[in-house]
Amino acid sequence: MNRQIRTNETTTPQSRAVGETIALQRSTHGLTIEQLARRSSISTGLLSQLERGIGNPSLSTLTRLAQALDIPIGAFFIGSADETDIVVHPHTRKRLVLAEKSLTYELLVPDLQGTLSMLHIELPPGFTNEHDPFRHPGEECMLVMKGPIETHAEQRMFLLEEGDSIRFASTIPHWYRTFDEGAVVITAMTPPSL
Repeated sequence: MNRQIRTNETTTPQSRAVGETIALQRSTHGLTIEQLARRSSISTGLLSQLERGIGNPSLSTLTRLAQALDIPIGAFFIGSADETDIVVHPHTRKRLVLAEKSLTYELLVPDLQGTLSMLHIELPPGFTNEHDPFRHPGEECMLVMKGPIETHAEQRMFLLEEGDSIRFASTIPHWYRTFDEGAVVITAMTPPSL
């Protein structure tokens, strides 16, 4: 059985915040747990756990929930960045930590309301999203801060090392693979799609 969540009976501030967002959005849309579970193709048990802040959802699970609720996945970011300010300090970045071995996203802009988004992403060792590639409108640029990282974009494969950058049309499925040491990248996307 393919598990989409790491379950534990304790909650974290991150998991509670994600759960509160799911519950609030579900309520706002007038959906029952069963209806949202059907729309997002996840089990009612998993959805119930997530709403209670138990476990850590995968990127795939959050993506399906965001699509079912018609919200950007960025709505699940938590943090203290002041969205009225144009400066984001490292200690105030909004973060999203996912089940894929602590795949971590940090928002480098105050919000996702502009025409450009920037993310600091930490990809753990041995990560790949080959079977669930990204695809979104617009264009993406990535700078490798720590690598290497294998990048598949525009139906080609690129092995990028620290300091390398790449720009590609993000409308075409794209995916990544890390090696023993993981990778850290900065990405910019227009329009914001996370």
